[in-house]
Amino acid sequence: MMIKRILLSLLATLALAGIARASEGGFAWDRFPVERLNDDAALQHGAKLFVNHCLNCHSAASMRFNRLRDIGLTESQIKDNLLFTTDKVGEVMKSSLSAKQAKEWFGAAPPDLSVIARSRAGSQGSGADYLYTLLRSYYRDDTRPTGWNNLVFANIGMPHPLWEMQGERRPLFEKKTEHGHEVEVFTGRWETVKAGRLDGREYDTAVADLVGFLQWMGEPAQKTRVQIGVWVLMFLGVFTVIAWFLNAAYWKDIK
Repeated sequence: MMIKRILLSLLATLALAGIARASEGGFAWDRFPVERLNDDAALQHGAKLFVNHCLNCHSAASMRFNRLRDIGLTESQIKDNLLFTTDKVGEVMKSSLSAKQAKEWFGAAPPDLSVIARSRAGSQGSGADYLYTLLRSYYRDDTRPTGWNNLVFANIGMPHPLWEMQGERRPLFEKKTEHGHEVEVFTGRWETVKAGRLDGREYDTAVADLVGFLQWMGEPAQKTRVQIGVWVLMFLGVFTVIAWFLNAAYWKDIK
């Protein structure tokens, strides 16, 4: 009887924890395709999207342009294609938008994006998952000052930065009764208001490239660190075998 009570208590605890996580998580996050982090061409495309669509308002003050050589770009390519806010390849990625202008236009200065992917991790997944879902969940909302809203971040202050690529959409909701109240629930389907330059698949790929760059920018040495870690573990494995044989040889004649 006691065991039965303990099991029931554990089940109840797990159920409450699940409810708490569900209420905390809100809109479900999609999984970011992590293979983009190992594709230099994808990271280069992401860097181009970042400079063209994000750096107008947001800075990345912890990242210098010349660090993009780590993803296969030459200094000449960086100068010719990515330097819009500075003329020096050694400068940090700073927005040309002043804090005063930002406050007037948006009500607050846009956050620095140097480590945005690392800072947005939550119970539903990584920061890359969050950003990947966020940039694919914008919709037209004429009640908002910017004309845009977002399913992941309700009443978001930032307008859709990639709307020309994705186009304009509206989410489709259905009414359901939950806990005695009628609520609108997203059906997972969208209505196209105006087509963008890219189709759905191409847009998702572009967002994945941009988010991959934001993830890389938060820790540019991640790939090198992982490679070094693999070699260190291999060395320790081989050294352990050698040490075991040396130990056996040393103690074999001692009784």
